[in-house]
Amino acid sequence: MISAEPSKETLERYISNIIAVWQTATEEQLARGRGWYRAAHEAASLMADGDVRAGAGVLAALSANTSWPETLRLARRAYETGVPSGHFPDALTKAAKVMSGASPRDVLPGERKTGQFFRCILDPGDSEAVVIDRHAHDIAVGEIYGKRGRGLGSSRRYALLAHCYRDAAARLGELPSTVQAVTWVVHTESLRGRGTRGPGRQVGLSCRPARQSVPSSAGCLKSAG
Repeated sequence: MISAEPSKETLERYISNIIAVWQTATEEQLARGRGWYRAAHEAASLMADGDVRAGAGVLAALSANTSWPETLRLARRAYETGVPSGHFPDALTKAAKVMSGASPRDVLPGERKTGQFFRCILDPGDSEAVVIDRHAHDIAVGEIYGKRGRGLGSSRRYALLAHCYRDAAARLGELPSTVQAVTWVVHTESLRGRGTRGPGRQVGLSCRPARQSVPSSAGCLKSAG
């Protein structure tokens, strides 16, 4: 795991890694990354009959250790049946609380991935929220960790990486969530056809354009190519 107290040189390297991945984005990848949270916002509103706050909370709760297509499927099924299912008990309990009227801000950990994911979906223009998942971690660190632990349950380590994305975003004149989403698209597409949970290796900054499962403006998924 990376140190929660890196040197200034290491911190600058993390920020530079994020910017380097951003700079490899194609126009298509930039467009899809920029629209990712807006589309997720629309999906949350549609599935919750206009209650985007609840929809965003359920999506965030069910996103833990789950792919985006699967998160959407579980959230839609939860609203169709009235009962969250198909996930770990903790995630299901949180989703059920939100569906019962609890505020997602009270249910989800505000300074961790699910709490930040909720904020980004609720307000794609949030100037502070940023999601740090395994891909965001590997982009910043410059290495694919595979099955190795990343330690993102540590609030200090999460805050460190979130700071790196905010700093990179400030230099690029973008929102932190936009930088995270665009680099996520670039990075995950560069991994297509390669196992990502094996031994760690350096992140390649070049990638081939490909289609990635992302929410469309209608709240549906574009098929992965």
